[in-house]
Amino acid sequence: MAQPLAFILDVPETPGDQGQDPSPYDESEVHDSFQQLIQEQSQCAAQEGLELQQREREVTGSSQQTLWRPEGTQSTATLRILASMPSRTIAASIGRSRGAIISQYYNRTVQLRRRSSRPLLGNFVRSARPSLRLYDLELDPMAQEEEEKQSLLVKELQSLAVAQRDHMLRGMPLSLAEKRSLREKSRTPRGKWRGQPGSGGVCSCCGRLRYACVLALHSLGLALLSALQALTPWRYALKRIGGQFGSSVLSYFLFLKTLLAFNALLLLLLVAFIMGPQVAFPPALPGPAPVCTGLELLTGAGCFTHTVMYYGHYSNATLNQPCGSPLDGSQCTPRVGGLPYNMPLAYLSTVGVSFFITCITLVYSMAHAFGESYRVGSTSGIHAITVFCSWDYKVTQKRASRLQQDNIRTRLKELLAEWQLRHSPRSVCGRLRQAAVLGLVWLLCLGTALGCAMAVHVFSEFMIQSPEAAGQEAALLVLPLVVGLLNLGAPYLCRVLAALEPHDSPVLEVYVAICRNLILKLAILGTLCYHWLGRRVGVLQGQCWEDFVGQELYRFLVMDFVLMLLDTLFGELVWRIISEKKLKRRRKPEFDIARNVLELIYGQTLTWLGVLFSPLLPAVQIIKLLLVFYVKKTSLLANCQAPCRPWLASHMSTVFLTLLCFPAFLGAAVFLCYAVWQVKPSSTCGPFRTLDTMYEAGRVWVRHLEAAGPRVSWLPWVHRYLVENTFFVFLVSALLLAVIYLNIQVVRGQRKVICLLKEQISNEGEDKIFLINKLHSIYERKEREERSRVGTTEEAAAPPALLTDEQDA
Repeated sequence: MAQPLAFILDVPETPGDQGQDPSPYDESEVHDSFQQLIQEQSQCAAQEGLELQQREREVTGSSQQTLWRPEGTQSTATLRILASMPSRTIAASIGRSRGAIISQYYNRTVQLRRRSSRPLLGNFVRSARPSLRLYDLELDPMAQEEEEKQSLLVKELQSLAVAQRDHMLRGMPLSLAEKRSLREKSRTPRGKWRGQPGSGGVCSCCGRLRYACVLALHSLGLALLSALQALTPWRYALKRIGGQFGSSVLSYFLFLKTLLAFNALLLLLLVAFIMGPQVAFPPALPGPAPVCTGLELLTGAGCFTHTVMYYGHYSNATLNQPCGSPLDGSQCTPRVGGLPYNMPLAYLSTVGVSFFITCITLVYSMAHAFGESYRVGSTSGIHAITVFCSWDYKVTQKRASRLQQDNIRTRLKELLAEWQLRHSPRSVCGRLRQAAVLGLVWLLCLGTALGCAMAVHVFSEFMIQSPEAAGQEAALLVLPLVVGLLNLGAPYLCRVLAALEPHDSPVLEVYVAICRNLILKLAILGTLCYHWLGRRVGVLQGQCWEDFVGQELYRFLVMDFVLMLLDTLFGELVWRIISEKKLKRRRKPEFDIARNVLELIYGQTLTWLGVLFSPLLPAVQIIKLLLVFYVKKTSLLANCQAPCRPWLASHMSTVFLTLLCFPAFLGAAVFLCYAVWQVKPSSTCGPFRTLDTMYEAGRVWVRHLEAAGPRVSWLPWVHRYLVENTFFVFLVSALLLAVIYLNIQVVRGQRKVICLLKEQISNEGEDKIFLINKLHSIYERKEREERSRVGTTEEAAAPPALLTDEQDA
């Protein structure tokens, strides 16, 4: 009933309303006139008794009572009540059908041209008003009137400028085919180009040329946009993985792509401000360059030592001309008038700024992922949205359509599995049994993590106390190999223990596995950090301990990659072959999301820990991530199967970024801050060789600025009151916490408002159902009374002769 109202009640505009949006007062007037019109038509229908009586007889013949009927079989009172509901107003009916949309935009084009207004609906006489009886009280849309509206809209579009016409067509809520049809119909022929009549020639050609240029630029922009989307890294591969294995496995590869972007940003800053200037002004080598043997690819030592890859190669001077690095620790003095690039200050500032930018980017990514995963509104109706709104009708290729089918099918499996888990509660005894087993397994896993940390500490002390092992280059790989084997074997042990736990939700199972692997990684990394900054600094007095720490981190990174390749080969490929050939099983191993994600976080933490001692370590991490992506993708498609219990990984990206931010990045930042503020640098290498701490490079620079003159006196003031002053740091922290608190309160308020609005919508729906049921009960009672009254009247009006014949019979 609400769809054709835009055709019936085409309310004209007054001269004062042209160019303005309709106000609520005008809508209420139109609504009142609409109600008055329905009342008049219903009275006429009741008096004449044409169509309503026929329907009542049809309803009388059917004895079945229904709760809800079509609007054509409802009484006049029901129609009147339905017409007065808010959902049946004219303002709500606009935009519900194609004809209503065309009528709405036709009126809008009329507003743009400011045509003369037509008289109001109230000024029409009754005979000129549209009759509801012509629409059989159901107000079916008429194709002829819709075509008239469409032709008027085409004429109005032809009278508009090209840009204004395109903007209006783009904003119409119609399908692409209808928009294309309207654009073709409203396009002006070449012989009738817009302009002054008789002004052919130059103006017409200029207009055509401008229009052609606009279309060419628009097409070029669309082509560039599609090309940029096609150049997105691993676009097709990610779609294929998401379609076959679901969002849970896809989240691992998306997380790997995010890590690749972080390392690229970090490497860009380090190359631009540290490695680039040092390569342009290389220092003199202390001796002959060692010969490369090939083992340096694993150890990172040898010919890699005296390169820009490590801390000890960088100069402690203001870069000007090639200047030899003195071994006695004295300052290298450049020539006067050269490039004033203070290498110690640049080294410290670049590392600090790169960490700050990484922190901001990481927090922003985490907040964005949080906003995507934990939206303010609930996910009610997501099943219907997935079924009816997931298909992309722009897909034309067969391969892309097949991928989209797989993606939608996997998405529906995940949603149904999540709904089934939500509606299958466990009993109290089952929960107690599950809690007891869970506590026992947690104790065993914590004991495993503690044992691994103790093993790393004991073995590192053994390596320090054995000088013969330190002199061999191959022996440097022993500690990274032991740590890598512990990182590889302990998660498998935790996975075996996790098989004893009766987890109902696969999401909870993955989260628990992530927490256990994270505790293991943190315990091992904490022990290694103590080994590097606590023990190695004291043992390597008089040597360049920063280079040793950088090489150690390089070895750990390379060994982690090698063991990952071996695990992929023997843990997935060999197991699949054994399962299919020997055990005659069709099941393939599933992709272990928790262990693989923690391996990525572990490698990224090693990269952040080594940025200060090996500025080129992010490049090594980028190469490693690229190889890991292709190796894991190939192994996943060939050796793994989709999860047996599909689950929706809606919050997985947020969890991954949170773990990357707080335990990993925060721990690396604390490690580097301790190295900068507390540990004494080596006196034989690096840009801080003459200083007590690395942080003193900033103070030395400030003293030089104070002696330079009053023109740069504001820089020492900024350093003193904004960098070294703790009050400013506390103030910024307090403001940040206040902003976070206000955002949390705003989100809570929005959630409360949304809950209240949903409750109000539910109550209004229940009220409407109650009122309609009451109306139908009244209507049915009146029908029964009328049937009984008609029967009594027919018996009383029977002919006497008929009664006599019946008595004789």
